[in-house]
Amino acid sequence: MHVAFAPAEATAVPTGIVVDVLRASSTIVQALESGYRRVLCCAEVGQAQALREEIADAVLAGERQALRVEGFDFGNSPRDFLEPKAETLILTTTNGTRAIVEAAADCDVVFVGSLLNLEAVAAAARERGEDMEVVCAGVDGRFALDDAYCAGRIAELLGGERTDGAEAAVRIARSFPAAEDAFRASVNPHDRSIEADLAWCARENAASVVPRFVAMRGPAAEIVRA
Repeated sequence: MHVAFAPAEATAVPTGIVVDVLRASSTIVQALESGYRRVLCCAEVGQAQALREEIADAVLAGERQALRVEGFDFGNSPRDFLEPKAETLILTTTNGTRAIVEAAADCDVVFVGSLLNLEAVAAAARERGEDMEVVCAGVDGRFALDDAYCAGRIAELLGGERTDGAEAAVRIARSFPAAEDAFRASVNPHDRSIEADLAWCARENAASVVPRFVAMRGPAAEIVRA
């Protein structure tokens, strides 16, 4: 059991869990829980826009530096996806969707984790009985305390023999009385527009869905319910 605190630290392992708790992985969990059939994760804005031209029944969502991309239907707030507006959500974010695309190239199985589906994603990964790695999306390739906290919560539930990275994440998580405290302690800048999302993303086990990568659709990683 290992935790990579940034995508550049990730290694090729059988089972990977990507975490961008504020907010991409929480948004993906919420969208699938609400009834979207799939989420197509793109690293770049242009890739997402091109996919939207190809797919009729889809909505386009994403952000750069926490702000909704101009011309997109939605930003990256999970609260925007409480009910499906289409069959497909096309999503591109500053950190999270890029981490998912990278993990898809390195791992046999990739799950998407958050606090919203904390126990469900840990149970799905644990059932595989293989070496596992939680990959934190971080911020611009750097360590982010909010992701490290979430990774530590997942790592503790997974059990198994921990690397130093996993042990560090577990200890970080244990040092905070609640998730929202960890989110607010992060020195990474959070735009005021996501203030309401902090409490939303801090909720534990509000969803039972386990998002899983199934295939690349052009440049996009297709994520569906496991």
